[in-house]
Amino acid sequence: MTYTELSSTNGEAQTIADVAIRTVPPAELEPGKYYAFHTASGVQQVDLTGPEHTGTPPRKAGTTTVRDAAGFHAYFTKHADADSEVYADADRLTVTAVLDAHTTTDARWSGHRLHLALRETETWKQWTARDGKLMDQETFAEFLEDHLPELLEPSAADMLEIAQSFQATSKVEFQSAQRLTSGQRQFQYVETGTTKAGQKGQLAVPESFTIGLVPFDGSEGYKLTARLRYRIGASGLQLGYKLDRPDEIRRTAFGDVVKAIGEQIDQPVMNGTPA
Repeated sequence: MTYTELSSTNGEAQTIADVAIRTVPPAELEPGKYYAFHTASGVQQVDLTGPEHTGTPPRKAGTTTVRDAAGFHAYFTKHADADSEVYADADRLTVTAVLDAHTTTDARWSGHRLHLALRETETWKQWTARDGKLMDQETFAEFLEDHLPELLEPSAADMLEIAQSFQATSKVEFQSAQRLTSGQRQFQYVETGTTKAGQKGQLAVPESFTIGLVPFDGSEGYKLTARLRYRIGASGLQLGYKLDRPDEIRRTAFGDVVKAIGEQIDQPVMNGTPA
């Protein structure tokens, strides 16, 4: 057989194969499956697993972040099932739900998550930012005036009067302070730079006062005690406050948020973070 004869024979075989393939009746493919076919030109692949073929959207994936317990409950109720898992991390102040967690019999994606990231309120941040720091009389008085809504005891009206007293005595020389049996701190001063120069006076201030703060957006309010701090030095009278265990109040507020979530769902809230 010559080379020319071989080529001719191969061409005839290919033609016969092509005709045979074209005469095969069409087959109905099932949506949701992946097919591969041997053809004259090689392996052909047909992917029918996409949502345009199955009519089913892709699996839920991604992390949704909410800022309060109400938002957490709303999203969790809509997307969770009996095998969803919930974790609370007291160190990070976060609650995370794995909505498609593994079951006892099936491995799932664990890729659809709900994350509660609590956000501190502006008033909480302002009070804690000044905690333990001394201020001059004017700055301290202005701070009290700006935060009258948070002042509970003494009342906001009484604290406003105290603030105004500090503003009125900005041109005096404070000499000493003593603690009164009433629980107040009495400051002794001498007028300077006014027509009353040399005249002595007194100014009584509560040694502690109670404030009400909401630590996180959407959380409850809590009472804190602020204890008066002061220093009489070359730069005059400096005033401030020391909050009583603010970190403990913060943890309590987080615990109450977790408790509120746990009361609204059937799944247990575990202490920790998901893998």
